[in-house]
Amino acid sequence: MKKTLLVLFLFIAVNSFAQDASQVRLGLTAHPTFGFLKVENGKGNGLSTGFTYGLMSDFEFAENYCFGTGLTITSINGTGSLLNYQPYHAGVNGDAAYDVKFKMQYLQIPLTIKLKTDEVDEIKWFGQFGLTTDFRISARQDVEQNNNQLADHASATDRTKFFRAGMVIGGGAEYRLSGKTSLVGGLTYNNGLTNIAAKGQEVKNHYVGLNIGIFF
Repeated sequence: MKKTLLVLFLFIAVNSFAQDASQVRLGLTAHPTFGFLKVENGKGNGLSTGFTYGLMSDFEFAENYCFGTGLTITSINGTGSLLNYQPYHAGVNGDAAYDVKFKMQYLQIPLTIKLKTDEVDEIKWFGQFGLTTDFRISARQDVEQNNNQLADHASATDRTKFFRAGMVIGGGAEYRLSGKTSLVGGLTYNNGLTNIAAKGQEVKNHYVGLNIGIFF
């Protein structure tokens, strides 16, 4: 199912790039994210803030229908309580819970479909659905156990996976300032589809993005 969706969005992307250049819009985005974890052998512990910035683009393949993509640096932070978390649990007798904060930074490429309304009073509303392909740039962790700090912003590249896939759904509005220049605002929910942890753990990270940007 995941491969089928990816092929579908790539097919639309190729066709979108073939459109006339006048149908291409480019913009910049910078906004906060609010991340959290889903842990198979443990539990998530609330929200952690992150940040996204980079390039966004729309390729209009029909009136009010766009392929949305871009290239961003996206931080997804999240805290969870993990049972018998390795390598910190090595040599410990019995079960123990470890409070772990994942600080993940990705090069993110969204592949989405955007459905827009007609413009009314310089405003267009839109809905968005699709996938993100994320490639790890850096991974850090804070680890505590019984209020003892075991790791503080320690490298975690050997305990996390390089690739992450997510499913994104969201919506928002564009406010036309003049000509093709528009302010964009909205919300997206990015649901992690793949396990981000190595070493036998099962952890997925998700986030809500408060989207802010401008198209030129």
